[in-house]
Amino acid sequence: MTRIAALSLALVGFLVLTDIAILELGYVGFFEAMLANAGTRLAMVDLSIVLILFTIWQWNDARERALPFWPYAVLSLTIGAAGPLAYLIHRTSREERKAPSAA
Repeated sequence: MTRIAALSLALVGFLVLTDIAILELGYVGFFEAMLANAGTRLAMVDLSIVLILFTIWQWNDARERALPFWPYAVLSLTIGAAGPLAYLIHRTSREERKAPSAA
């Protein structure tokens, strides 16, 4: 349960930051800002690489565990790290429900 709480806290924090950025810049403005200079382009490429690697891992993991893949992939494409965080919450909660309770 502690792992789910930590992942949920990270997801909520990320969504709050995402909301602030989108409200301040707009969705298109956010991408314009990410492409504004060499430092922000590096951050955009870095984020893209990490999300692609996670999505590949997630696809394989979701097939092995019979979990949904596409909703989390769409979240990743539209708002970044929310997709991987939500997937990990779903995966962890499912594992905890399946695990026999320690008596």
